[in-house]
Amino acid sequence: MTTRQFPDDFLFGAATAAYQIEGAAFEDGRRASIWDAFARVPGAVVNADNGDVACDHYHRYRDDVALMKQLGLQTYRFSTSWSRVRPDGGPVNAKGIDFYSRLVDELLAADIVPWLTLHHWDMPQALEEQGGWTARDIADRFTDYALSVHDVLGDRVQHWTTMNEPWCSSFLSYTAGVHAPGRTSIRDGLLASHHLLLAHGKAVQALRERDAELDLGITLNLTVADPADADDPLDVDAARRIDGQFNRWFLDPIFLGAYPSDIVRDIREVDAAAVSDWQDAVHDDDLAVISSPLDALGINYYHGELLSGHPQPGAEGDPHETPGQQRRTASPFPSHDGIHWVERGLPRTGMDWEIQPEGLTRLLRRVSEEYASGVPLYVTENGVAFDDVVGEDGEVADADRAAFLRDHVAATLDAVERGVDVRGYFYWSLLDNYEWAWGYDKRFGIVRVDYDTQQRTVKESGREYARIIAARAV
Repeated sequence: MTTRQFPDDFLFGAATAAYQIEGAAFEDGRRASIWDAFARVPGAVVNADNGDVACDHYHRYRDDVALMKQLGLQTYRFSTSWSRVRPDGGPVNAKGIDFYSRLVDELLAADIVPWLTLHHWDMPQALEEQGGWTARDIADRFTDYALSVHDVLGDRVQHWTTMNEPWCSSFLSYTAGVHAPGRTSIRDGLLASHHLLLAHGKAVQALRERDAELDLGITLNLTVADPADADDPLDVDAARRIDGQFNRWFLDPIFLGAYPSDIVRDIREVDAAAVSDWQDAVHDDDLAVISSPLDALGINYYHGELLSGHPQPGAEGDPHETPGQQRRTASPFPSHDGIHWVERGLPRTGMDWEIQPEGLTRLLRRVSEEYASGVPLYVTENGVAFDDVVGEDGEVADADRAAFLRDHVAATLDAVERGVDVRGYFYWSLLDNYEWAWGYDKRFGIVRVDYDTQQRTVKESGREYARIIAARAV
């Protein structure tokens, strides 16, 4: 087999999120986040799980960093918990921020670059009760929180991401109701999306004023929306709508300084009052703030979509209403009227997501060419859940996950070789963890976590990733 080398400065890493791994939910001053509250709503989470313990990373972070070093990770993407750093949105909690200071020190001692995300969905519940992301003043509260983190970590952390997947924190959380805080309102989703982006822009400006040398960015979850028939107007329109509400609703304001007018028009046809309230919330200079220049764009990719404007044979209603297809039922368009997903016969994951590595290459090229020219790109999440089987020897022979990882790392290199400025790849996730609405039922990790004993076991996929990193080739 021919091996292909990565550039010398390309970074290999893995990613996690605070609520999904830390545990210690109410220790050392941490107070409830929206996920602590949502996970206790009957029926909100599979098996009524919550993240109170998760992977107990709060107490085991030193061992987890040692695992990262063993795997050869060059960088580690983690999030700080707003509810730990500024509980209830109030004053700084010294014990809370000290945890992240110790984590950063441990990473640096292991020669691992810390990659910090300020918001990975865990807003303090007290702030949600004051309006959450639908309230305009939350942008200033978030900026205060960002500066509080910088006060302590700014001397050692170079890479700062404001938001992880604002699409999920708005439409999935405030319109679809399947993520915390569980609201089901088109209006609230629109307002949340704008205030998330406004908070991002304000935090970028404030952090850049503090330190012009920081590497500042945002992470978006993006898809590849293809029409089933490129010559069929209904199929093309179906792909346009999904691309618009999923990709362009965030890419356009960040890079072009405007929301996509076709999607505004589409949503107005569904709920004119919601669009009117949203337009009132967009102040004159907001888009200039939102489009503040970036040093990096993180892209999270799991799969693409093949779309049609025609009913599909054998499909009655929307065939994608399971938790594994949440992203496909959370549009501002109720039930995605007139949009149908075409089955392609591709292999599927434990989430019932299609496996489509070439979509990652096309996505990176498209974003670079149409939006982020001159801005380095990073694949900040890419991973797969399968139903792992533990052997009698305690090992996990997850060859399917190893192949997924290898194929998507190769797809990333395909983009690099085509001239796209992609500078890093982070596998999701380092550890099996609390997977939001799926609780502990879905495992994405390259390291297995036994939730009863908290024992960590590197899977076959973890060893494969270690080999790729050591060789810097695929």
